[in-house]
Amino acid sequence: MVRKKGPSLRQQRMLEFIRKFMDENGLPPTVRDIQADCEISSTSVVDYNLRLLERDGHLRRKPDIARGIELPDHQAPSFRRIPVVAYIAAGEPLPVLTNDGWSSEEALETLEFPETMLQGKRDLYALRVRGSSMIDALVDDGDIVLIEPSQQSSNGDMVVARLKLENETTLKRLYREGDQVRLQPANSLMEPIYSQADNVEVQGRVVGVIRILR
Repeated sequence: MVRKKGPSLRQQRMLEFIRKFMDENGLPPTVRDIQADCEISSTSVVDYNLRLLERDGHLRRKPDIARGIELPDHQAPSFRRIPVVAYIAAGEPLPVLTNDGWSSEEALETLEFPETMLQGKRDLYALRVRGSSMIDALVDDGDIVLIEPSQQSSNGDMVVARLKLENETTLKRLYREGDQVRLQPANSLMEPIYSQADNVEVQGRVVGVIRILR
């Protein structure tokens, strides 16, 4: 009987990173991902160690696939489909879709996220951002924000806020200041929006941002 050879310290670090990456992202890392995280000198050194790990039975690889790594004992995470239901203004407010909030019946698109990323939050939906008023909070035009439906928020939360009289919504940080609310952009070139507190309805809080690389 041939014993499976134990991995070296470098290979152990690679395996730990691969497992963590798969748990958090729902898919395997690329060779370059492994190189960067494990501080390995070149992709050829990563590939060499992956071949040794495969030879010794610690992983499997699908040839000619960039993310073709499989761990024999790794259970694939479950995914949840989240609808992108509308656009949201990160600039001047946009008209709302309905007085009752956002409708998910006609989603612009649907995205899949691993459950581990969603951390047990329920009833999430997503909005695609228009405008750059939240750029200093790393939310740019075209990005996607994950929203947890809620009418509650704390000062400084990034929220979907509806201005009732204007029947418009916007994405801003919310601050309650006496009998009025300040909707603060994260862009030094833009001014905040002030409104009476009873004219502002919080429809949801931002719990995640999906960056669109340009």
